Amino acid sequence: METSEILKRVRQIEIKTRGLSSNIFAGEYHSAFKGRGMAFSEVREYQYGDDIRDIEWNVTARFNKPFVKVFEEERELTVMLLIDVSGSLHFGTQCQMKRDMVTEIAATLAFSAIQNNDKIGVLFFSDRIEKFIPPKKGRKHILYIIRELLDFHAESSRTDISQAVQYLTQAQKRRCTAFVISDFMDERDFRQPLTIANRKHDVVAIQVYDRRIEELPDVGLMKVRDAETGFERFIDTSSKRIREAQRKWWKGRAEYLHDTFTRSNVDSVSVRTDQDYVTALMNLFAKRN
Repeated sequence: METSEILKRVRQIEIKTRGLSSNIFAGEYHSAFKGRGMAFSEVREYQYGDDIRDIEWNVTARFNKPFVKVFEEERELTVMLLIDVSGSLHFGTQCQMKRDMVTEIAATLAFSAIQNNDKIGVLFFSDRIEKFIPPKKGRKHILYIIRELLDFHAESSRTDISQAVQYLTQAQKRRCTAFVISDFMDERDFRQPLTIANRKHDVVAIQVYDRRIEELPDVGLMKVRDAETGFERFIDTSSKRIREAQRKWWKGRAEYLHDTFTRSNVDSVSVRTDQDYVTALMNLFAKRN
């Protein structure tokens, strides 16, 4: 993509996603991602109705009367976007490529973050850590992120979600909210590293997928290619048995991912490339309130 075309696309995405984040997600983002934690501020004497779990026992023992800790909400949240840039994202049979939808979702979340005075950082991953953009604030930083989303070329075409969330756990010292945006086409079991990451951070999974992965069209002989391995073969989509096998595989995959996110205590949402991701994000926000 030429520089002029990239800048044009950056501007188009900024106009659309900034409008969404300010007009639609304004309050929902703040209330859904309170993950700000509470910072200890001071102590005061216990008052009727205070939570006994907040009693400061050392001060209480010293003065021989109960004191409680006073907390205040930390004003600044760090948001990390873990973006899958593997080969399987370069696929789309309906309205747009999976990569395009991932870009718009990421940009919408980024603008929501800076409107809430939060820092935003990005981790591009395949089966390796492709690029890390440290968290910062500001429109200029967001536009740089969008440009990278549009024009980033991964060195590898494969996927390793475990490595991405392990890197997050090690690299991000303070608690953050981390959105993993991917099609989650990873045959490895990433439940354990996801669980560990979610104990330290607030991890949210956003799955983007194409309609044709869940249901093959009846169009006869079709050549298909695995975007991550390069393996090619012909399949007969006129065969009811083959179409049913694909539906069964996708159902099993969806159940596996749901089970993985549930056991890891990770909130998740799935959105198809021919569907409205705004509705999906609103459902995600509502689930967390």
